Amino acid sequence: MYKLSVCLLAGAVCLGLTFPATAQDIKVASTSLTRIVIAPPQTALARTIKSGLSAAYYGAKSNTAAYDEAQKLYFFYGERHFEPLWLTQSADGVLSFSPTAETIIKVFADAGDEGLRPKDYLTPDLDVVAATGDPAKMAALETAFSAALVRYADNLLNGRIRPGSISSDLDMAPKPLDATKLLLDIAKGQNPKTVLAKFEPRHREFLQLKAALADFDADADNQKIDIPSGPSLRLGMSDTRVALLRQRLEMTETAEDPSVYDKVVVSAVKDFQASKGLTSDGIAGPATVAALNGGPTVTRDDIIANMERWRWMPTDLGNFNVLVNVPEYRLSINQSGKSIYSTRVVVGSKAHPTPIFSNNIKHVVVNPYWNVPASIIKNEIAGKTLANPNYIASQNMDLIYKGNVINASQVNWSEVGNSFPFRVRQRPGAGNALGRIKFLFPNKHDVYLHDTPSKSLFSRSYRAYSHGCVRVQNPMDFADALMRNEPNISGASLASMFGSSERWVNPEHTIPVHIAYFTLRVQPDGTVTSYADVYGHNAKLIAALNK
Repeated sequence: MYKLSVCLLAGAVCLGLTFPATAQDIKVASTSLTRIVIAPPQTALARTIKSGLSAAYYGAKSNTAAYDEAQKLYFFYGERHFEPLWLTQSADGVLSFSPTAETIIKVFADAGDEGLRPKDYLTPDLDVVAATGDPAKMAALETAFSAALVRYADNLLNGRIRPGSISSDLDMAPKPLDATKLLLDIAKGQNPKTVLAKFEPRHREFLQLKAALADFDADADNQKIDIPSGPSLRLGMSDTRVALLRQRLEMTETAEDPSVYDKVVVSAVKDFQASKGLTSDGIAGPATVAALNGGPTVTRDDIIANMERWRWMPTDLGNFNVLVNVPEYRLSINQSGKSIYSTRVVVGSKAHPTPIFSNNIKHVVVNPYWNVPASIIKNEIAGKTLANPNYIASQNMDLIYKGNVINASQVNWSEVGNSFPFRVRQRPGAGNALGRIKFLFPNKHDVYLHDTPSKSLFSRSYRAYSHGCVRVQNPMDFADALMRNEPNISGASLASMFGSSERWVNPEHTIPVHIAYFTLRVQPDGTVTSYADVYGHNAKLIAALNK
């Protein structure tokens, strides 16, 4: 919701106060005395504005979005004698936009440069000619312009699409927008472009995507380059396909013979393989050629969708933070905007997608119990236990009833049936589903980062296999890098706790963690890498943006 200083007046509504059109000075009882001045209009145009705003305000049903918006606008304009911000009227009654409004109209017209749509702000209700001479239309035009400006600022800050409308697994709250300050700053004469620029994300990758968008139409290299099939290319081989490979990898080095698969090409292929989660051996075999050819060409829609998702991210990611990018199957620790550690991860399957949200790592748990989710108990464990009561013990698990661990052999399973009124947890140990360590950031989704005994999945290029949590390939290396700012905790000190008893460790500093969904990543040198849309969020967002 937009944060408005005039929201202090909400207390007056709760007290049943009304605001007559002639009110000059209103005192609202709350935790402190708040004084709101409704200044009388002093010009014919201001009286027209007030008339229209009053009709909208008093005619709206309370506790509705229309009422809230009308109230905000009524009191905002009331504080300034209902003088318009965007309109001027000549002596003969001809209406026109003010110079400030003209500047903002130009900003609206250039909204495409921001990955937005001009038509969302230059709407039909901003028609000066149609409003001239009609008091209601003049008031509506003034307020429609304010609403368009606030909408534009909010789209810069939070994006056009609310994440939850794409999927309930996208759990990012919109950032607050102080609409009153926005309007007042411009009313006081600040340059509208300067004011609006403050709402744009400052994340490096967002700004680089914006630059990529600006260059997109003029970039002839956007045409896809396919590498023909053939024998695997290895160091020292000569093949006409190597020249295409150099072009596809955007290699700028001058080669004596561009058809020779030399050490420079091997290095470039290794980098590409690593970026795609392939075995980084420098050999352009069938899998690597398929990755080079098979990925979709980066489109304008892709760039705009990823810009949109950056707008969903917190303004401040934290100087020291963890970012998990689900489509990339990769985790990184970042400090001062630079990656200082990175490792592979396994994320949720399509049936159990990893939710997308931000939180803070507060605890590290060594030798964790695994509290089995209710869905897994219902769909997997209950049936196996009913068929074989010894199953619980064979999996190093505890059966829990009303908070107490009970022996499965003492349960009369014939009376349990399908109700299965038990919780299940797996005891600490090398075979525990969470491995030896987990990293907790308490959240409603009950997901976290953790070790795993199933190491083989990390060698695969497709790594969406978990029930939603994020499995970390090198958890102790990750722990050591994560605790680098902790004076009393390190990877070695955590490893020394390995055993059969669960141990909780609480770092002095909480660490921001962002589980994100970017199908495009931009390297510091501007290279754009594309990743598969594993959950379909990108396709759904593009469809919503294009409605």
